[in-house]
Amino acid sequence: MMNQLGDALCHPFVSHLAPPARRPAAHPDNIALNMLQFAANLSLLYPEHDFLDRFAAASQDGFKAVEYLFPYAYAPQELAAQLQAHGLQQVLFNAPPGDWDAGERGLACLPGRRAEFRQGVVQALAYADALACPRIHVMAGVLPESGTLQEIYHTYISNLRWAAKAAAPQGVEILIEPINPRDMPDYYLNRQDVAHQILNDVGESNLRVQMDLYHCQIVEGDLATKLRQYLPTDRVGHIQIASVPQRHEPDLGELNYPYLLALIDELGYSGWVGCEYRPQRTGAGGTSAGLGWMARHA
Repeated sequence: MMNQLGDALCHPFVSHLAPPARRPAAHPDNIALNMLQFAANLSLLYPEHDFLDRFAAASQDGFKAVEYLFPYAYAPQELAAQLQAHGLQQVLFNAPPGDWDAGERGLACLPGRRAEFRQGVVQALAYADALACPRIHVMAGVLPESGTLQEIYHTYISNLRWAAKAAAPQGVEILIEPINPRDMPDYYLNRQDVAHQILNDVGESNLRVQMDLYHCQIVEGDLATKLRQYLPTDRVGHIQIASVPQRHEPDLGELNYPYLLALIDELGYSGWVGCEYRPQRTGAGGTSAGLGWMARHA
């Protein structure tokens, strides 16, 4: 299984792993069933505003929750003040990714970077505590040029297990997200089946999958079948949406989001749906003007 899994992680279109086992999981957000709730991704939405002003813009448009890539350019007190001032919940952000400007996209699978990875998780947990955020996305990283597949696999599993154990006392979930190799070449984790097998191999109940339908469509397609397969396992901790291929509002592009969102609701998903897309309209008010789709599903 170790070599098989390593091969799957390097070749995103291989699919031969066993389906995941069902397991119970806690839902800390107290969201009612049969009512989808959407979180604004402030890294992409409202680009006409400075970052700290995007909280107010999201609240004015009716969002009750926010997510974004990284909070570390701001003191946690600044971000907490924005959340409180605008009645918003923080539902997701990423752990430090390494040197983003140099092309790093996470440290979890990188041999020799374990100490830096752990420092990043500790920093992320401090922010999660200050922001009352129940989940953190830990990016896998770009497949390194050195190291065997077995060594990379062991590093990834070990780091995820450590992160999940560190997060558990705070009631925080650690998420892993399959990301398409077109947007992020050589990213280590691309497929849903591999992500769920990773959960089995790590064996920590607070490690879950972040299921981005934009990435899943590009890599695998067959989204309705994937949703029916994985949502009932209760191991999907967060969903994100965007159109394909342009990554704009979900009422654009090739996907039938009215059908998919109705299916997510029908399957009893009780988490947040993150709006991680780039508004098609780039000028002032562009994000707000493109939110007509949300009123039909909230």
